[in-house]
Amino acid sequence: MYWLAKTYLRLRGWRIEGSFPSDPKFVALGAPHTSNLDFIVFLGVLGHFGRRASYIGKDSLFWGPLGWLMRKLGGIPVHRNHPEGLVEQVSAAFEQSDTMILVIAPEGTRSRAAAWKSGFYRIAEASGVPIVPASVNGPDRVATIGPPIRVSGSITDDMNRLRAFFEGVEGIRPGNETPIRLTEEHQAE
Repeated sequence: MYWLAKTYLRLRGWRIEGSFPSDPKFVALGAPHTSNLDFIVFLGVLGHFGRRASYIGKDSLFWGPLGWLMRKLGGIPVHRNHPEGLVEQVSAAFEQSDTMILVIAPEGTRSRAAAWKSGFYRIAEASGVPIVPASVNGPDRVATIGPPIRVSGSITDDMNRLRAFFEGVEGIRPGNETPIRLTEEHQAE
């Protein structure tokens, strides 16, 4: 699957800028998430660097024959009926792994939303891993991997660094980008 996505990017004229850090564990923050093609772009980027990633999926997807495939593809089942335990569930997965890249789209949707969801931040903070921003600039056909951001304890400062990285980036479907802010930003300081 990774080689197919990598080939697709090459044939469609996509460029990849930056590189993954040497950290064995991190949260890869993929944005803006405006199209189903974002998934193919990120698979191609992972294939380009010869890396594999994990993702979060609802636990009902991990039962029966599909469950084996979902785990094989890096899926981490989470119990949606206990959303308060999501950070702990994913932190436990980080703790049990020697290497792990967790890819998260902070918008949680391909449509424009009011704000980003804060799960990526809380997972990185609880797990002690950096956040690595990765952008998909659709009009320019450029996927960029940014420098790791260590959670500082100041949501506003950390989000300002993320806003600076994603400034001017348009998704594959321009206009569907969600503003880069967390609902709880103003409450956190």
